[in-house]
Amino acid sequence: PGDRVAILSENRPEWAIADLAAQTIGAVTVALYTTVPASQVAFIVRDSGAKVLVVSTGLQLRKADRAFDDCPDLGLVVSMAEPRKARAEVPVVTWEDALDDGARQPLEFDENVVGPDDLSALIYTSGTTGEPKGVRMTHRNLMSNAKAALDRYEVSEDDVHLSFLPLSHAFERTAGYAVVLAAGAKIVYAESIDAISKNLPEVSPTLLVAVPRLFERVFNTIQRTVREGSAAKRLIFAWATDVGSSIAERSKSGRSTGGLIGLQNDLAQKLVFSTLHEKLGGRVRFAISGGAALPQEIGEFFEAAGVRLIEGYGLSETAPVLAANPFDAPRYGTVGWVMPGVTVGIRSLEDGHLLATVKGDDYPTTLSTEPGEIVAKGPNVMDGYWERPDASAEAFDPDGWFRTGDVGRFENGYLRITDRIKHMIVSRGGKNIYPGPIEGTLSGSPLVEQVMVVGEGRPHLTALIVPDVDAVRAETGSRDPEDPAFRAAYDDLLRTVNREAASHEKVRDLRFVMDPFSVDNGLLTPTMKLKRAAIETEHHALVEEMYAPR
Repeated sequence: PGDRVAILSENRPEWAIADLAAQTIGAVTVALYTTVPASQVAFIVRDSGAKVLVVSTGLQLRKADRAFDDCPDLGLVVSMAEPRKARAEVPVVTWEDALDDGARQPLEFDENVVGPDDLSALIYTSGTTGEPKGVRMTHRNLMSNAKAALDRYEVSEDDVHLSFLPLSHAFERTAGYAVVLAAGAKIVYAESIDAISKNLPEVSPTLLVAVPRLFERVFNTIQRTVREGSAAKRLIFAWATDVGSSIAERSKSGRSTGGLIGLQNDLAQKLVFSTLHEKLGGRVRFAISGGAALPQEIGEFFEAAGVRLIEGYGLSETAPVLAANPFDAPRYGTVGWVMPGVTVGIRSLEDGHLLATVKGDDYPTTLSTEPGEIVAKGPNVMDGYWERPDASAEAFDPDGWFRTGDVGRFENGYLRITDRIKHMIVSRGGKNIYPGPIEGTLSGSPLVEQVMVVGEGRPHLTALIVPDVDAVRAETGSRDPEDPAFRAAYDDLLRTVNREAASHEKVRDLRFVMDPFSVDNGLLTPTMKLKRAAIETEHHALVEEMYAPR
């Protein structure tokens, strides 16, 4: 009890078996993203003091092999893959042998060993310095959030969930794992992220848990197909969308959806939207979108097409869900109502007083507030970070409210996120990325005078770079940004920096800004900090160019 068990694996049944085995004996699960490099595996395993590391593939076993010498507490590696290339000094056992050993030591759950306030998991999230921090999650934290979800949304033993978001992410761990198991429903693991489009019709899930990027891809594909079609096809599509939207609004307001409009909707679904339903497997009752902001037009489109999207909001530190839209009355562009058992406050950005507090068991449909920092209390909120007392203290205000670092307001009882206090980037795929360490690494090159990493709500990271022209000339003989040799020097730099970066932290493209960021041009603060929003606005065309379809 209390020992840490790290899991470095893709979503698969063995992940759940390893986690549930650890939970049963009171151990603490530490889940790692499979995309992180060996150096970060070593940091997390060492920081958590994990005694056991469970790995999936040969690639992950090689990371464990390289990390082993830096992890003094690590005593055993359990490998699902055949450990052909592991060093002799690394204690590796196969998954099959571990199961055989376990079968000879039958266990029973003991409530005296595992209590609600004991640690269940450490969920590592990036800190402001770039060092990952372990979020301390108790059984009560995680299970209270799962119970709140089941109080609000109907999930039964007949439901089927296709799991593909990483289980190392708090969102999938709760919504796609704990909630589904607690309801007695079925989890089917996707073969891979790339195989989702093939797996959906094979599995025919009734529930989907995904980040907005998945729905955006589907939406963009449909829009492109319509644009390339005939004028008649475009007219029919517009008509079907209008009919579907009308049906959705009637349903939410309690008006009749029968008669002529009902017949029109049946025809619209059959003629236009049936292909979409087939691609999703044909049985989806509702889908949950989280991890990043869902564009309002995409939520409204799926609703018109007969697929209900439920957008929510939360953080790893809150297990994670703080708010989510009600099933029968979603309001796209907002993150819905506060979850049962949770209290959310809006604290003034000017003088720090609470503008409003909302308990999740109340639905104050007339409450609207000015924007302020979102703060929270509840059984789902962590008590701090693993062995980080200073960071833990900073995460809470003097009154015990957890500070989310996000800015939002209530609109008729619905919570809307409007801004971010922290300089954290949330990618379109829902990954939390702190740009500071990446910018610091790039700035370490003599070629870079200034740099700003871009990626909020985008599929990947890019960078705006102010080059040191003299340094480039010394290296390449060129001062011209249009010269291929000039650009090649920076491509080489990106390759070097990306080599040791996790996949979501790789910078995929760059553009040159020839006029430095300064206080005079309004792109730096008086203390020489980047004015990120101003820089992105000033160089909007360059940013859009990096994300244009190719």
